[in-house]
Amino acid sequence: MFCYSKTTQNAIAAMSCLAEVWDGKKTVPMSSAQIAKARNLPHTLVAKILTILSQTGLVTGMPGPGGGYLLAKSPARITLADVAKVFERPVESLPCPFGPGWCGHNNPCPMHDKLIAMNEKITAFIKSTTLQVFTPSANTQPTRKKKTKKKTRRKSS
Repeated sequence: MFCYSKTTQNAIAAMSCLAEVWDGKKTVPMSSAQIAKARNLPHTLVAKILTILSQTGLVTGMPGPGGGYLLAKSPARITLADVAKVFERPVESLPCPFGPGWCGHNNPCPMHDKLIAMNEKITAFIKSTTLQVFTPSANTQPTRKKKTKKKTRRKSS
């Protein structure tokens, strides 16, 4: 569950695509069309998102043939929160599921503490998770060999 707008989710998808091609230094740029195709997103949406991310300094755009987009810095230095704060308005408090006027005016609602705890965990997660998780080096884990059981045939008498 990711409690952010679809635009934020699509921005993270586009950024994850750029992180996947990161090789420790700036790599060959990807076009907005390539990113859109790789993430199965509308090209116009990806182009708009990348323009905004470029204006905020998270990606670098290069115009012309052979141009495209690159991460502006190492994936290890870009958190999910960095991307989210570009597209999300700050929320001062969680809306109470019991409706306005309940929490903050009387006793907290029965779900208040659990909702606050969940929100704190999500916030900690997006602040601590970097785009490094999408890089090839993060995805190269040693493979384990599966143990296979040998089938033994029973002799029929």
